[in-house]
Amino acid sequence: MAEPTHPRPSAPDELGFESIVYEKAPPRATITLNRPEVLNAFDFRMLRELARACEDASWDDEIRAVVLTGAGRAFCVGADLKSWSADYLGKPKEYWKWFGAFKDAHDRLREIGKPTVARINGIAVGGGNELQMACDLAVMADDAFIRHVGLEHGSVPAGGATQWLPIFVGDRRAREIILLCEEIPARQAEEWGLINRAVPAAELDANVNELVEKLAAKLPQTTRYAKQQLNFWRDLSWHETVNHARDWLALSMLGEEAQEAVKAFLKRSS
Repeated sequence: MAEPTHPRPSAPDELGFESIVYEKAPPRATITLNRPEVLNAFDFRMLRELARACEDASWDDEIRAVVLTGAGRAFCVGADLKSWSADYLGKPKEYWKWFGAFKDAHDRLREIGKPTVARINGIAVGGGNELQMACDLAVMADDAFIRHVGLEHGSVPAGGATQWLPIFVGDRRAREIILLCEEIPARQAEEWGLINRAVPAAELDANVNELVEKLAAKLPQTTRYAKQQLNFWRDLSWHETVNHARDWLALSMLGEEAQEAVKAFLKRSS
């Protein structure tokens, strides 16, 4: 991915993405997490590509709304623990760098200046739920679920969940989601306010298209400023905590608890 010389949009095929599919059909841009063989678990490259796609969409005045979705049967299951085991366990300096890419992708997505819709086509686990929460609106297939598993894998879900779940669903429910690590079915996620709509999979695209059409009809500069105002509590909780979490999580990669949990997960998955 060559660095641009000006804040001008590019054709998607010029960006050379490998871990995502980026498409533009004005007024809509679509970013598809594209590692279906690992349920769209994100590695360093995917995070970097996601950030760059969000940047490009933010520069394109023809794009009025952005849809984030996943390829295959999952939306996203969070971080690629196989990559973690190989590259970051026992290496806090390397993990700190990786988390920087995660933070940058979140900031680019949240600060894109245009309304974003999470098209949750399948399960959203851990960091996958944090990505959908970074979007403005979310439509979810009703046969999918949301789950957090960080407390079983040696990772505090402080890349959005600890900051934003209390805002979305309230303090008690946020603690239930994080501490119990249980599945939250789509209809329950809708009832709790974690997503906007739970719909049959066959109706997912129609619902997303309806939202995009309505969002694209609004005044773009006014929408951008309204979104910035709405982001106040998300931004406040994020910026007050995320860099501390980055340092703590990096150091936790040295501990036996995290290392043993990730290795046990990989052993079960092999």
